[in-house]
This record gives sequence, C-alpha cells and structure tokens, in this order.
Amino acid sequence: MSTPVIALDAMGGDFAPQHEVRAAVEAARAWPLRILLIGHRDRLQALLREYGGSGLPIEVVHAEEVIGMDENPLVAIRRKRQASIVVAAQLLKAGICQAVVSAGNTGAVMAAMKFIVGTLPGIERPALAVVLPTRTGYVVLIDAGANVHVRPFHLKQFAIMGATYAQLILRVSNPRVGVLSIGEEDIKGNALTRGLHEIMREAPVHFIGNVEGKDIFTGTADVIVCDGFIGNVVLKASESLADMIGALLKEEIKKRPLAQFGYLLMKPAMHAFRRRVDYSEYGGAPLLGIQGLAIICHGRSSPKAIRNALRVAKEFTEARMNEAIQARIATDIQSAHAQEKRSHG
Repeated sequence: MSTPVIALDAMGGDFAPQHEVRAAVEAARAWPLRILLIGHRDRLQALLREYGGSGLPIEVVHAEEVIGMDENPLVAIRRKRQASIVVAAQLLKAGICQAVVSAGNTGAVMAAMKFIVGTLPGIERPALAVVLPTRTGYVVLIDAGANVHVRPFHLKQFAIMGATYAQLILRVSNPRVGVLSIGEEDIKGNALTRGLHEIMREAPVHFIGNVEGKDIFTGTADVIVCDGFIGNVVLKASESLADMIGALLKEEIKKRPLAQFGYLLMKPAMHAFRRRVDYSEYGGAPLLGIQGLAIICHGRSSPKAIRNALRVAKEFTEARMNEAIQARIATDIQSAHAQEKRSHG
C-alpha cells in the first residue's frame, strides 16, 4: 500500500500555525505518511526549521488567506478561494491527498468538504463521528454536530457509517447500534426516533433499538445514532464533565496533605484515567460520508491532539473505510428497492 498523503490546515485553530507544525513534525517522525502543510509559506517554513522538520516528508503548500472562527462558513469559502481550508479541500477533490485535518472554523471545514469535495455515492449528508470512552471500551456517537435537521433515512445512513467506523477502526467485530432516545421502548421518543425503528431493522447493521442517556457510557452500545443537535449537546456536556471531574479532584487533593500522599500512590491509575477521558487522545471527529476524509479538531487542540488526528487519518485511509461504507450503502439501497418492489406486489 502506498504511503498516505494527508493535508493539514496549518492556519486553523487557536494556536496556529505553531501547534500544527509541531504536530506535523512529530507525526512524520512517528508514522509512514506524507504531510502537506497548508498555509503561509514563509511562516510555515520558518517553523519547520525551528522544530527540526527539515528532511522529513512534509511539504508546504502556500495559501494566502485564513477563514476566521467568527466568519460565516458558506460566505467565507466562496469569497476566500485562497483560504487554507479551501486549498486543502481542492487538494482532496483532485486526489492529491487522501485526507484533510483541520482545527479551524468547523462550519467552514464541513462546508468546504460538502460543496467542494462532495459526498460518497448514495450518501445524502455527511456526519461527524466522535469516539467516547465507556466502562467497557469505546462508543461511536454519530452525528455530533454536522446536521441539525434530519429525517429517519439520514439516521440510518449515519448508523451504517458509524458501524463501519467502529468495525474497521475500533476493531469491534459486530457493532451494536442504538438510537439515542428518552426510553428503551420503541414507542418512546419523538417522531424522528420513532420513525427510525422500522427502516433500521432492514439496515445492514446489528440494531439493538433505543438507548437512553444513561447508557452512553456503560458500554450498552458500540454506536449511538442521533441528530447533530442532540449529538453536539452530548459531546460538549461530556467534555465539560470530564474537565470538571479533573478540576475537582485537583482541588480536593490540594486541600488535604494525606490526599497528596495518596495521589503519589495512585498516580499511574490517575494518568491512565486521564488518557481515557482526554479528547486529545482521539485527535478529532472524522466527517464520514465524503469523498476522502476530513478530521475536525477542537480549535484549542494541542500538538498531541493534532498528531493523533493525523494518525487517525492514516488509519482511516489504510483501512479503506470509504470503500467499505460505499459497499454497505449500496447493499442497503438494493435491499430497500427490493422491499419496495415486494410491497407493491
């Protein structure tokens, strides 16, 4: 297999381009991949020299403009044709790279991918998939913010993409797929979730029905499907809770000398806990369903988070994720057509 080529939007993010260039250097040293750094050539080349990136498989691609966090995404990608994320999307569309990583304006990244790169055949809307820790392993939450208004068949496609991701990247042999709702019974929920059950039973996934908010972190399901509004609320609340738990633990330990001694004994366990709940370990959220891959990182991403996003992009490409998604979507479409013919007699 050829070495994956990944475009990194070096101008997106709160700490760009320093964190992006540092991450690129670390990733190029750690894994066999080629990185295209997109941004202002002079700044990026100077940082590459400063961080010891000379001689590594990193190429700078010049982009004059940057889309700010407060700009309207659709307007910005149309007006700023030389913005770093627009140039990255054009490289992906042309097949020069297989994936794009960005910590920039989330809406602009999604708009660039949808309108410049385009979706896979059969996919109407791409969706953000995030990996969350559970008591037994991990769960894929999809959609985590790309689509606020959806219909049941969109959620079915999210389920297929999420299950494929869980199988190929998280190595779950037969991922259990649940729909996030307010009760386990089929009749619980709103019109969207209630309308999903019948069509999900025909989908090429292991569908287990509704799951509740209390089930997200228990390991009840390997993939949890919801619309982007609900998914983004769950994601932000989960990240905030993890940050609060960490902060409260530090405060309580500092108040008690004995607790500080106990912390020294528990330090390895605390570090392991921190790794499991730290978003930087997972890199970012893949936007599934596009021609190629985009991984969207937090604006405040550390070099470690961006480096791990590059790793996930590499794994996604090597797993031939899009081919697997296309095959399953095609199977589902054929099954739906056959079902429709049978129903019409």
